[in-house]
Amino acid sequence: MRRPPPRSDRHPPPPFNAPAARRLRSALGLDPGHVAHALRASYDLPYVTPALVAAWERGSAFPSHPELTALAGVLWCSPGELIGRPRTLREHRLARGLAPEDVAHAVGHELHAYLRMEETGQWRGTDRQTAALTRLLGLSLADVVTVTGREERLAELLRAAVTTRWQAYVRQVSKIAPLERRLLEEVLHRLHQDYQGHMAATLSWGGGPTDATDPGRDFLTHVVDHFWTAVAAEAA
Repeated sequence: MRRPPPRSDRHPPPPFNAPAARRLRSALGLDPGHVAHALRASYDLPYVTPALVAAWERGSAFPSHPELTALAGVLWCSPGELIGRPRTLREHRLARGLAPEDVAHAVGHELHAYLRMEETGQWRGTDRQTAALTRLLGLSLADVVTVTGREERLAELLRAAVTTRWQAYVRQVSKIAPLERRLLEEVLHRLHQDYQGHMAATLSWGGGPTDATDPGRDFLTHVVDHFWTAVAAEAA
């Protein structure tokens, strides 16, 4: 069996939505063999076998960027339909099926500068360019925070807010996530109560020190996710 060539790009494969790939293939009445044949014949991927397609659909293997684009062509869908939740700037661009040149031109960057931002994962645009990028890629506020490299700082502030006095962090959090102040106060208050509730409930069960810290540690690990969930709930 011919094996795939070594990947020529340095980027990890995009987050692949295996259930979506399986669902789209079934809706077209194809089996893995049909998909593999189309990838070999029409997209110059001679190493693709039915077993490899099945592995993608099981989640035990992941298509590279070129393979995912070709697979989208075979399944008559956009690449974005086969990508899980995009996180990086590159993944958001691929999910929209855009070339780097399209994004660079739309936001007013030189191509080499834009590609450098994708490579480093650090967006360096002005407010106007960030707004243009947000519109072009359909980014949510959470996405903007992630692709501009500010998610870890947000996590640090949120961990401090829920474990100490949340009121002291409203302004700092608002600089990263510019939400209406009342909404932000409600969200931080809610997160603080949730975290303290996790800790109090565990202690009331009579657990030892290790038992008491585990739920809190898990909450802090996923505090950014809790934050955006709370924002959506409060804004609804």
